[in-house]
Amino acid sequence: MSRRREPVPFAFLAEADSFRSNVAPPPRRRASAGETAGRWLLGLTAVAGIVGALVIGLPSMSHESPATTRHSVVSHGR
Repeated sequence: MSRRREPVPFAFLAEADSFRSNVAPPPRRRASAGETAGRWLLGLTAVAGIVGALVIGLPSMSHESPATTRHSVVSHGR
């Protein structure tokens, strides 16, 4: 079962890589003051949430050494 090999013109793929359009995209729209303030507020809220979680969570994650929680046992001599 031999396959018949035919030349396939893939030259258009090489041309597509070098093709450049002469149409420029529209200029980017500047964000309004409200949008900029909203982005800042969202960022500050996220940072405040992370800091708050650390402040609340770090005391519970601290490891107390057994020497500080030692209880003295009094033995009764009977």
